[in-house]
Amino acid sequence: MTSLLPVPFSETLAARLAAPAGDVRLYWLGQAGFVIATGRYRIVVDPYLSDSLAQKYQGKRFEHDRLVAAPIQPSEIGPVDLVLVTHHHTDHMDQQTLTPIAAANPDCRFVVPRAAIEAAKERIGVGSDRLIAVDAGERIEPLPGLAITAIRAAHETLERSEEGWHKFLGYVVESDGVRLYHAGDTIPFEGLVDEVAPFKVDLALLPVNGRRPELTQAGIAGNLTLDEACVLSDRIGAADMIAHHYGMFAFNTEDPATIDAKSAAADCRARLHRAKLSVEYRLSK
Repeated sequence: MTSLLPVPFSETLAARLAAPAGDVRLYWLGQAGFVIATGRYRIVVDPYLSDSLAQKYQGKRFEHDRLVAAPIQPSEIGPVDLVLVTHHHTDHMDQQTLTPIAAANPDCRFVVPRAAIEAAKERIGVGSDRLIAVDAGERIEPLPGLAITAIRAAHETLERSEEGWHKFLGYVVESDGVRLYHAGDTIPFEGLVDEVAPFKVDLALLPVNGRRPELTQAGIAGNLTLDEACVLSDRIGAADMIAHHYGMFAFNTEDPATIDAKSAAADCRARLHRAKLSVEYRLSK
């Protein structure tokens, strides 16, 4: 039986990360980004810690101004052992975030979708020896005692490259006797539960910003709704769920009060937690 304990802290995230990890501990970076600290390793997933999208979309219909400042500078996250990137969209594979992480952590490697290997080379700025390309269904052990399995994701649709590789991935992370599932950007699709349920994950990290026709028509793909995320966490058997991918961009988010109300009502079979900055999530057996 696992336990997930949220512990607020008042110091900076950089200061908090400087303390020994102990059990598996998670820290939200905003959007889909997390730091996962185990007893042996520090893993970062989908960090977006810059304003690159605000610069890219300035003056456009859907401006991408950050609603909250980045909780930490990329160079301050270290020492980082591994970075997991779920897909090529900039709020998940951000050059202004990943290049500084790579420079500050010369031994760190990056797990990326095989379908996005060329984009990863350009945006991370490292050689092939530091990139681990994976496709859905593949299981790797990039570090002793750490296993990563790539899971299909449908960012509204299941998309493949010309070679047949999946463009969008999630990851099951197994370390220190616990298993967690980061879904990447996805909506429900046939077969997803069957892929994830056998892992008996303890914790699901799921996006809850939903999707809207006007965004889809503008080329901005959506994700699980909050209700869909609760159903998915239930069907895969996760004891706890952290709802994320909200609160970054005003045009594409979920109301925090809605998440909190659903959590308070225990209207989700898994224990529902809203991802928050300045909170340490302690996951232990």
